[in-house]
Formats: sequence, structure tokens, C-alpha cells
Amino acid sequence: MRLILTHEQADFDAVASLLGAYLLDSEAFPVLPRKLNRNVRSFISIYGEELPFVNAQDLPAEKIEYITLVDTQSPVSIKGIHKTTRFKIIDHHPARQDIPPEWDATYNETGSTTTILAESISEDQISLSILQATLLLLGIYEDTGSLSYASTIGRDARAAAYLIDQGANLQIVVNFLNPPLSMEQVLFYDRLSSNAKIHYINGNRIVITSGDLCDFNEEISTLAHKLRDQLDPDGLFVIASTDEGIRLIARSTTNQIDVGAITAHFGGGGHDRAAAALIRASDTEDNQASINKITQELLDILPNYVRPSITVSQIMSKSPHVLSPDTLVDEASRLMQYYGYEGYPVVEAGKVIGLLTRRSVDKALNHKLILTTASLMDANEVWVRPDDSIQHLQTCMAESGWGQVPVVDPVTGEMIGIVTRTDLLKLLSSKTTGKNRDNLEEKLISALSPDRLALIHSIAEEAVAMKSAIYIVGGFVRDLLLGRPSIDFDIVVEGDAIQIAQKVAARYGGRVTVHSRFGTAKWYLQESDIKGTDMPVFLDFITARLEFYSHPTALPTIERSSIKLDLHRRDFTINTLAIRLDGRYFGELYDFWGGQNDLREHQIRVLHSLSFIDDPTRMIRAVRFEQRFGFQIETRTLKLMHEAKGLLNNLSGDRIRHEINLIMDEQDCAKIFTRLDALGLLKSLHPSLPWSQTIHRELDESIEKTPQKNWGLVTKLKVTSDRRNMGYLLWLSNLSEKDVDPVCHRLRLSESLKKNIHSIHMITNSVPNLINAPPSKVCRRLDGISLIEIFVAYLKVDNDEARLLEKYVVSWRTKYPKTTGDDLLKLKLPPSKVYQEILHLLRDAWLDGEIKSPGEERILLERIIGNIHIGQK
Repeated sequence: MRLILTHEQADFDAVASLLGAYLLDSEAFPVLPRKLNRNVRSFISIYGEELPFVNAQDLPAEKIEYITLVDTQSPVSIKGIHKTTRFKIIDHHPARQDIPPEWDATYNETGSTTTILAESISEDQISLSILQATLLLLGIYEDTGSLSYASTIGRDARAAAYLIDQGANLQIVVNFLNPPLSMEQVLFYDRLSSNAKIHYINGNRIVITSGDLCDFNEEISTLAHKLRDQLDPDGLFVIASTDEGIRLIARSTTNQIDVGAITAHFGGGGHDRAAAALIRASDTEDNQASINKITQELLDILPNYVRPSITVSQIMSKSPHVLSPDTLVDEASRLMQYYGYEGYPVVEAGKVIGLLTRRSVDKALNHKLILTTASLMDANEVWVRPDDSIQHLQTCMAESGWGQVPVVDPVTGEMIGIVTRTDLLKLLSSKTTGKNRDNLEEKLISALSPDRLALIHSIAEEAVAMKSAIYIVGGFVRDLLLGRPSIDFDIVVEGDAIQIAQKVAARYGGRVTVHSRFGTAKWYLQESDIKGTDMPVFLDFITARLEFYSHPTALPTIERSSIKLDLHRRDFTINTLAIRLDGRYFGELYDFWGGQNDLREHQIRVLHSLSFIDDPTRMIRAVRFEQRFGFQIETRTLKLMHEAKGLLNNLSGDRIRHEINLIMDEQDCAKIFTRLDALGLLKSLHPSLPWSQTIHRELDESIEKTPQKNWGLVTKLKVTSDRRNMGYLLWLSNLSEKDVDPVCHRLRLSESLKKNIHSIHMITNSVPNLINAPPSKVCRRLDGISLIEIFVAYLKVDNDEARLLEKYVVSWRTKYPKTTGDDLLKLKLPPSKVYQEILHLLRDAWLDGEIKSPGEERILLERIIGNIHIGQK
């Protein structure tokens, strides 16, 4: 006999899971538990005859071979179980540690167990009746709050959609999920509601209530659901005395509170959003004394289990720009355009008195009104404190309509920061919402040598002494998270980067150069400065700053800022990650702009809509990063690139060449160029830039090729600069002859590189006509051309032509006659162009096999000189 069992006091997820497991194994008996929740009991009383459930007392007296446990991991005591009975678990709760290893267990972190079973039913294409689909949907909706609980995932929604398509009756679902309270329930609900007390623990709103429910004959969980819906806490705890003992019912609405772990402290269990415990009261205590004792114990342990909620201070920007009430509308408009802000707090004597929005400014300008900020602002004292919760911030924004809410010091009342609707949206869309910052200290320790790590700690100590926060930012952090750490990184300082660099140099030696305009310093080290260190020869210190662009492609104007806004000036979200280094924050990961999520999603996403307009080279970089990491440029970023690609034509040749140099350094540079061509970016740089699958293959196969030693080519083509030259030569030698000069001028390439390209053109055009020519003619054509030019041409031509070039380099190029100019002088020939002609004729004879020994060369020389004399007579 095969059975399907679930837990006592079964809810809709448990009973729906019984049905789901039966539909997948129709030979098993789905056994109803003795106790059902009231709404489940009502459903079964109406529709039970059309469902396959059986009661335990109606089972045949047979040995149980197999038991499937759904929505529970605790075996139910039932007659017929023996030592050889096998067990299977299907559950969405975390796995218990004491499950026997031989049990077949399936755990999925879905919102409900029914979801797991509905997915299998869909895959097996099992036909469902309307009632079956409705009960399964009730199971999903009850445990996910109709798909509204934070524990809900996409699988729950897809399973629910499938059941609705199968005919699930939503009206029945609504009726049974929200049944009215009975008269008895109302009485006890009022008792618990009046006893409810609110506690704030680590920024979370906790409601604890208690009461004597010994006379209550229904399930307490129904009352807990109603209390949670009515009081809307982050966590709810109901402590009630019953005939069985003290019951603790716990509910959570946030990731910060795992009620399953809390009830486990009292010997109970459940999952992170709903759990319970039965606590046996002491024989020497009355019920109220036991409740009081348990309540106090709960309050004592809650700080250990309730994680701090995200507060306004964690997402706000410090030292915001503000306007005074007498600022004129023209100046307000200029500042909004300059900084890109949609609104400004209006502050008088340090206090917030209103908010000026771009909408109000634009309206005033359209009507040619010369007004002050005081006349245009939304006058109101709307603000939040740094320790306010995100929920409070949402309420404040919703009630005021302000998209930029000032943050004020709770003691002085002065404005210390601002939090925007964008900050809130980025937080709510992040998969790390509600969690503390990740700490990457262990990854840093693994990635950095002990000497380098010690130096970082020393720099951090200087920052702490100066009360400055310092960070490693950008590509190093990105690559560390991708498991491919580099040793090259910059230090960003919230404060004076130049001063910190000078202090570090004074302590460790080396020299510092500064760039005051940008607030940056470069610390140059010698190996002798720090014994045993493997630090690079320099380290950059950068003051956290904002950048503004007066026009597209312009160099930026700089202003000191916070780390958050400094990161916002960067190109893509994956490059906006920062690791803090100072003091107790060492190793903390700062992710204000969703970089971690885009790393997980393998996406290249631009930070803001004007990013490519501010700096068009970012389009080239987007493709380089996309191909390097095997990511995808996300849809909106692609659209912005398409709209802005015409601006590439305005870039200076030096900036374009710098980006192309970086592409040439990439392992898969050919893939990057292919993608640039597909996006139309190459033609935007210059319409004559060539690309094809043939060029892709040449660049991919040949950029790192080196000649055989017998070529005598001394250039080390593995060196970066030479790799770049090889890349340019392989690529641009595919230009037409007339396009070489314009393209080289556009990219500001060197004259020597341009000459190389012209020479490669000449070789590839000439060699086909030299296949059957005597060696002397080949040498006359190729002499004077550099070996690198010949080698690139060798890589590009057909086999016969390549063999000819190899013969020239290896066998013919270095073959010369024994006779020299000095020998001709001794023969009384006056120095003239005749010397060169004689030596060429001798060399031609050697190359073409007309002479094969020094003696034959002397005879030929005498003949040539004789002919010269005859000619002179």
C-alpha cells in the first residue's frame, strides 16, 4: 500500500499538495489529517465527495510499502508502517538536519509546496477538472499571499497562471481565502488585538500579543493571519495558552525576520515566513505566568534573530545641493541642467522649507516669469531621518508626491542628505534588498599578496586618522566577484586624496605627483621603498567626484562629491562596485547602482540615458566588456547606443585610437570588431573601415603569430605594443589603397604604421606576378621592405605566394656577391653609380644560378668591367 500524508492542522497548501501528489501517483491513497484549518474543513465539507481524499480509519489493513510526505518532513504515526517502509519528501521548507539519508527528498525554495507538484502535473500533461485546478490554486495563493509575499518567486506565478488556464475558479478561491470570522473567532480576535504591543527591534516593527485561548476550539493561525493583515507588522508573534500548552504562532513579512529560526529556539519549526511552537507549561506556573515568561524570553532573543532593516542612511546621498528661497528661476534652471537633477530642496537657515521641481521651473520659463524659488517651490516641511525605514520613506513619498526627500539630522534638524525616487527604485529592484552589505575581506585576502594587503591596511589607517572613507573601485572589484582578480586598482577617497597620498609617501617613501584640477595623486614606488613588496611602480589616489560635460565629447568639469555619486559618473553598472577599506568597514561591498545584479544576469547596462552622449567612447567599451566576459548588452543600452552612434564621428582620433588599442590587447579582439561592425559602430568611426569574416579569421589566427627563427625577425611580437601593430596591420591592410591615408589620418596613426600598410599593399599586389619570375627580379622588388611588412603579407597571401616570400626571406634576401666597393676601387674604377650597378649584376647572377663560385664571380666581374671600358671608348 502506498500513502500520501501531510501535517496536522492542515492548510490549503498541505491539502492541495495531497491532491497534487495523488494526481502524479494515482495508486497511492491521499490521507486527510485529523485536524484541518477551518476554511479547509469548510471546503472539504462542500467539495470533498468529488476529491480522492480518504480518512486514516478507512484505509485497508495492509502493510505500507511507500509513504510520500508533502508540505512536511515529519513522519505521521499511522498503522501499517514497518522497517522496510520507504519515504519520500516533497516540501518547500528548509531541509531538516535529522532526515534519514536513505529517504528520497525534494526541497525547493518556492512559495508553496503545491507549486512544485503543479509544475510536474503540467510537464506530464495531466488533465485537471475545474475543482482540482481550483484547490491547487488555493494551495499556492494561501502560502504566497495571492503571490504578494516576498517569498514568492516566478515559479509560483507561472504555476498559478497554468492553473488559471486549466479553469481554476477565482471566485471560489477568494471566498475560501478570506472567510469571515465566526462569532467565536471575533471574540478571541478582539482579545488578542487589545493585548497587542509594538516593539521596534533593529529598525523592524514587531507586534507581540498574548491571551488565554483555552476555550478556543478553532485554529489560532486564522487569527494570526487576520492580525497580520490588520496591524501590518514586519513580524507578528501570538503567545496563547491552550489545553495542550503555550502555543507560539509566528509570522513574518520581511527577509529581515526568519520566524522559523525563532520558533526553533522554543522547540518548534516552520519556514522563514510562518512557523509555530508548542511549549509545555510548568506544572508550578499558571498560564499567565508562563505567557509572561515566554514573552520576556522572546524579547531577549529577538535582537539576535532580527536582522537590521535597510534605513534611509544606507541609500541617501550626503551633502546634497540645495537652493535658497531667493534663487531666481533662470539660475535654478541652469543648475538643474548642469547637474541633471529633477528637483532641489529649498533651505532657509539650515531648515527645509520646500522643494523646487523641474516641472515648476519649466512652466515658469515657458511663461517668461521672473520668479524666485520661494514663489515656485512646493512649500512643505517634508523630510525623513537617517534611521527611518524604507517603508516610512515610501509612505512619505506617496503622501507628499516628492521625488526628492531631504534627510535631516534628528538632533539639529539641519539637512544632511537627500534620497530620491531613483534610489528607492534601485533598492526595491535589487535582489539583495533587505540584506546587510556583503563583505569581501576573504576574497581580498586570497587575491592580494601579504605585502600588498599590509600596505592597503596602512593606507586605510591614514584614512581613519584623517576621518576619510577610502575604497577600491571599479574593474578590480568586478573582476574579484567574477573570480578573475587583477592586481591593478585605484583608491578613491571621500575627502582629500592628495593629502592621503602625501602622508602615505612620507611614511613609506617614494614620490607623489598631483593633479589639483582633478583632485588626484599618483604615488610612485621603488622596490627599495617597501622591502619585499610586489606593489606596482605606482598607485592612484582619486578624490570622489562628480563630472559634468559642457557638450558631447567634451572633457569633463570636476566637482568633489561622495562615493555614491562618484560611482554614478562611471560607464556601466558592473563598474560601479566599491570595496571600503577603512576601519571596521574593511571589505564591505558597496553597490548603489545594481552592479551585482547585472553581473549575475551577465548584462552590460549603462547608468543613465545621456551616458553615451557625455562620452561616446563608452559605446566601444560596452562592446569590449560584452565580448570579454561573454555578457549581453541589455536592450535599453543597445537602443541608446543606436541613437548616439553618430557622435562617434565627433571624437578625436587620439581617443578612438586609445579605445582600439585596448581592443587589440583583448584575447578575442576579432569578436569585438565583429560585434562593433554588426552594431554599425565601425562605420560611424570612419565609413571606410573594413570588416569581414576573412578579416575576423586573419586577426583571430594571426595576431599572435611569430616568424620562424630562420626569418631573423628580432621583434618580439608577444609584447603589447607589437601585438597592437600586428593587429592594425592585419586589419587595415584590407583597406583600398585610396583609403589608407584618410583612415590613418582619422585614427591618428603614426607615419611608420601608415608606411607599413602601404608596403603590405604593394607586396600583396606584386607577389602574384612574381611567382614565375627569376629570384633576381623578386629581390629587386622586395629589397628595402621591412621584415614585419613582409611577414604580415606572408600571413595574408595564398600558399604559393607565401612560399615565394619565405624563399626571399630565408634564402635570397641575404645572398650578396663576394665583391665589395673596396674591391672595385682597387681595380681603378672611379667611384660612381656604376658601383651599384655592378654589384646588382653580380648579385643577380648568384641569385639566378648563373654563377656558383667565387672564381666564376671574378670571371663575370672582368667581363662586366670590360664591357664598361668598351662602352666608355
